[in-house]
Amino acid sequence: MEPLLLITNCPDETVANAIALAVVEEKLAACVNLLPRVQSIYRWQGVVESASEIPLLIKTTGERYAALEARIRELHPYTVPEIIAVPISRGLPAYLNWLAEETRP
Repeated sequence: MEPLLLITNCPDETVANAIALAVVEEKLAACVNLLPRVQSIYRWQGVVESASEIPLLIKTTGERYAALEARIRELHPYTVPEIIAVPISRGLPAYLNWLAEETRP
């Protein structure tokens, strides 16, 4: 079991809540944290943009990554949503076991 922390940003609370609820209900993630609104500055199609976004921290496993990515892409309104997976190299064993159990299909 490879635990992962997946990060994505959503344009508003409605989208953030919809994604969070769907991926936990579908056992693609064990837990999702919705963080306070942040300001993102980025280059898109040659233009520097600025947007207010809601970050999501999604806890999942490598085994569920492909399905989770596909589901986020289905639910996300952005053409190219930020989807970044960071390996969790260490953590409380009981928490990591819970994460694995909650994402088992």
